[in-house]
Amino acid sequence: MNQIEFYEAKLAYETDSWDVFEALNNGDNNLIVIDARAKEAYLKEHIPNSINIPHKTMSEESTKNLDKNKIYVSYCDGIGCNASTKGALNLSKLGFKTKELLGGLDWWKRDGYETSGVNATKGTNISCGCN
Repeated sequence: MNQIEFYEAKLAYETDSWDVFEALNNGDNNLIVIDARAKEAYLKEHIPNSINIPHKTMSEESTKNLDKNKIYVSYCDGIGCNASTKGALNLSKLGFKTKELLGGLDWWKRDGYETSGVNATKGTNISCGCN
């Protein structure tokens, strides 16, 4: 694998909060955000309109209503948490197209996007400078 192939492959499996926000904000119905954390964490705070499927419970049964033609972006708290990786791996094993959200919920909030849940934040729409 050369450098170009490496970076193309990396972008095929990872995404950032700006890309996800833009896709959702522009009505991309092909992208579904999955919160791979425990239900309690999801209820406290999560990315708006995300679906909570804890990585430990991902199975054919728990994902039977998901469309395998969509792209699923898995996320967790952020650096120091690998639930997003485990979620993306589990969904991939079940035949779904997946990406992992870099920085998880932490970077989502750092980039100024609002959250939902008991501890929801309004967001400030600060650009990360990556776009």
